[in-house]
Amino acid sequence: MNFKSLRAYLVLGSLIVVLHPLQAFAQSPDASKPSVQQTERDGQHDFDPLIGSWKYHLKRRLNPLTGSTTWVEFDGTGVCRKIYDGASIDEIEVDGPTGHVEGLTLRVYNPQSHQWRLYWANKKIGILDPPQIGQFKDGHGQFFAQDTINGKTILIRFDWTNTTTSTPHFEQSFSDDGGQTWEVNWITDQTRVPDDSSKARPPK
Repeated sequence: MNFKSLRAYLVLGSLIVVLHPLQAFAQSPDASKPSVQQTERDGQHDFDPLIGSWKYHLKRRLNPLTGSTTWVEFDGTGVCRKIYDGASIDEIEVDGPTGHVEGLTLRVYNPQSHQWRLYWANKKIGILDPPQIGQFKDGHGQFFAQDTINGKTILIRFDWTNTTTSTPHFEQSFSDDGGQTWEVNWITDQTRVPDDSSKARPPK
């Protein structure tokens, strides 16, 4: 082996030694970044604070996505019951100037995806709507679905806030431009009804 060949061989060997640990480091997981498993939270009890009896005040926009600014208001009662950890059912019955609304919401939690599916049905139609899918983050729950209104595909968004208080707040919004803008068309404010059984208990 001549001198030039020997020098090229030594240079190549040095590069292999230097580059090998860098390649191994790039392929190893970054310890400074938490894994997906570490950042996922167990949300199966997100809706537990809603279990119990409630008074409802509901506002509904007539003819959504038409530029309408006409709202009607309803008042009534409802109850939320737990089925099992990660599943509950709401029943609501309200009355207003445009009639009577009676319906239910079934909520089920998927522990694999860490997401909720929310199904709404009312007595008048008797069909479960496509599920709203989503989760809570920092106390704010957002759930999305796709549906059709007036022959046009739209997006639907549910927003839940204040669920851990005695006055939970819910809004439903529609978007007909792929989620660039949203129009609120349903607002519900709940007020907890005290448990009558507590009155029968002797004071501590």
